[in-house]
Amino acid sequence: QEDHSTITMGKQAVTENNDLNTSTNPTQTHAFKLVGFNNFVRTNPRSDLFRVKNFHHVEFWCGDATNTSRRFSWGLGMPIVAKSDLSTGNQSHASYLLRSGHLNFLFTAPYSPSISISTTAATFTSAIPTYSHSVFHSFAASHGLAVRSIAVEVEDADLAFSVSVSHGAKPSSPPILLDSRVVLAEVQLYGDVVLRYVSYKDQSNLPNSDHQHPSSWFLPGFEPIDQTSSYPDLDFGIRRLDHAVGNVPALAPVVEYIKRFTGFHEFAEFTAEDVGTSESGLNSVVLASNDEMVLLPLNEPVYGTKRKSQIQTYLEHNEGPGLQHLALVSEDIFRTLREMRKRSGVGGFEFMPSPPPTYYRNLKNRAGDVLTDEQIKECEELGILVDRDDQGTLLQIFTKPIGDRYVFT
Repeated sequence: QEDHSTITMGKQAVTENNDLNTSTNPTQTHAFKLVGFNNFVRTNPRSDLFRVKNFHHVEFWCGDATNTSRRFSWGLGMPIVAKSDLSTGNQSHASYLLRSGHLNFLFTAPYSPSISISTTAATFTSAIPTYSHSVFHSFAASHGLAVRSIAVEVEDADLAFSVSVSHGAKPSSPPILLDSRVVLAEVQLYGDVVLRYVSYKDQSNLPNSDHQHPSSWFLPGFEPIDQTSSYPDLDFGIRRLDHAVGNVPALAPVVEYIKRFTGFHEFAEFTAEDVGTSESGLNSVVLASNDEMVLLPLNEPVYGTKRKSQIQTYLEHNEGPGLQHLALVSEDIFRTLREMRKRSGVGGFEFMPSPPPTYYRNLKNRAGDVLTDEQIKECEELGILVDRDDQGTLLQIFTKPIGDRYVFT
């Protein structure tokens, strides 16, 4: 693993009445047993049941896609590059796409069902064919602004769906062919979060240029944004999604469920003793695809600690499991943070309190010669955390919760 930098964005959660959500006792069952970070031996059996390429996009459901997308665009330096709304003929929902490097954030909000001529017309004009007014309103009433879909690009979405369901995945939407070129399918991941499979029929002809029409490199039904209505020159150096973290009441059933229908392997694990803070109170397992470009960490709360587990607090605020945070890879975390902090008080995102000065005075001993004295000084000025192990050096920082609820951080 190369040295890299991440900005961790907190995000909201989701719930659903199924057996993966009802357990509140995080006992380790059957063969599932945590051994902790120091005893965990990382192996890669390359056990995926279908070919998974990379994260494709993350879709947020919100009450107002225009203003929410603009806030994220301004705060993260991600231009709004594509849209599907009334102006493009979409009478069902407004969706706006932000893009920076290989990172795609999609923000979707509903139009009133009354503006659609019929249910058939609404379905026909929707750029996201799995969108449902009834599901959205139930979701929003429970969770507010939250991640609905984690989308991964796969070689064959039809195959990914059929294999997943045959191995126990709960179907959310069967495969749908869009414009004879793109296949989209969904299965339940945890709570109300779905894992969305996206594949392109003609892999050899797939454009990879930002200058191509978004209906070709993203999804049919999306039109390019007029640059005067966005911030086209914004670029803070954020390049891709590193991992997407979910919080669940109990790890064992969810880890086993996802491993069973994807074939993903365990990439890392941590116990409350590894994390080592009284308020953390969590156990964690990271699941990974064959090439480890799709990482899905999962957390459960630990009980009986001095303070209530932050994971339990999350589950209470969100009425169940959901996506807790997104880790974004930056090509230059110093530049990214300087730009983001400029906007913290004017519509951007705020960050968690910085470590005490002693943390940075001792950093040279912990990090060795990886960082120069000037870089250590910058880390202190910007509040960056530094971790190092046999896999490399990680520079990271966490935002404060980005919405009203004490969840997505």
